[in-house]
Amino acid sequence: MSSQYLAKQVQDLKPSGIRKFFDLASKMENVVSLGVGEPDFVTPWNVIEASYHSLEQGYTAYTANAGLLELREAISEYLEDYFSVSYDPEEQVLVTVGASQAIDIALRALLNPGDEVIIVEPCFVAYSSAVILAGGVPVTVSATSENAFKVTPEQIEAAVTERTKAIVLCSPNNPTGAVLNAKELADIAEVLCNHDIIAISDEIYAELSYDEKASSLAEIDGMKERTILISGFSKSFAMTGWRLGYAAGPTDIIQAMTKIHQYTIMCAPTMAQHGALEALRNGRDSVDNMTTSYRQRRNFVVKALNEMGLSCHLPGGAFYVFPSIKATGMSSEEFAEKLLAEERVAVVPGNVFGESGEGYIRCSYATSIKQLDEAMKRMSRFVENHIK
Repeated sequence: MSSQYLAKQVQDLKPSGIRKFFDLASKMENVVSLGVGEPDFVTPWNVIEASYHSLEQGYTAYTANAGLLELREAISEYLEDYFSVSYDPEEQVLVTVGASQAIDIALRALLNPGDEVIIVEPCFVAYSSAVILAGGVPVTVSATSENAFKVTPEQIEAAVTERTKAIVLCSPNNPTGAVLNAKELADIAEVLCNHDIIAISDEIYAELSYDEKASSLAEIDGMKERTILISGFSKSFAMTGWRLGYAAGPTDIIQAMTKIHQYTIMCAPTMAQHGALEALRNGRDSVDNMTTSYRQRRNFVVKALNEMGLSCHLPGGAFYVFPSIKATGMSSEEFAEKLLAEERVAVVPGNVFGESGEGYIRCSYATSIKQLDEAMKRMSRFVENHIK
């Protein structure tokens, strides 16, 4: 048995619950998928053209390990313009293969065996697994619907122990769409500063904020020197398949992350970096247009879900809704499985995002209004047949 050679922490990892339902749906006909968190927009043409042009000019070799300096300069300018926080592009910015890689190497750069990392749930499925693979111990804190799925400073304070090294925060949040405002972030920052805790701030959905501009944890007083800001181009610029992200933070941490990056990846794809440079320089209008469309879809889906009896708060960002399915009496897994089998609508059960996600489902509205309308009609029929 070859499994005897596998590391225990890898054997114990569960496969992604998101992919499970996506794979099931892909084998069925006439399915409306609200599952995978991926924009339905094609990457803006000017970005694609810039990538083509870079190939035509012969840019097919490695870049610097940290990425094209020109791109790192553009990222630094972008963050200063968007969040009023400045980074040295030569020492404090690292271009990665997606935001996921940035999170992975940030944890590996920070953690010693047994260090604890606070994870706010419901959350992206990779956080706890990445902590475990880095030798750390995930300590989960549940953000509840009663507080619009926003974690409180008191909850974080209660989770801190002498082994706490870091916290992973995501705002706007996947899967709930919750957005922490500047005041809420400042209250959390006070706890982190008091306990000397490093923050890994996943801000991949920052541009997709609908009711107010998203704030960055790094722009809060006292937090820039203890925050690793993680972001990328997948969501806001519709570049998921390009696999390009970045990390910005204190020099010593970014340089440590770069060492891991250079031994495992070498550098992010050169043609993708040229495309990202064009996105930052001339892609704001495309982001604004996509955000306007997402806002309309969000409002449509939230209204439809509440009308059919699935209580759903209005998310402030990202492109997900996280309705309660408790009125049906089903578990999240049962609801998702039956909905797919009976009505051919794919959603993600909330429990895959942590125990506190039980009783909810995640629906992505990153698809056309026509598809969303069909999905809501099918879900309404399903709920009418099953609600108690």
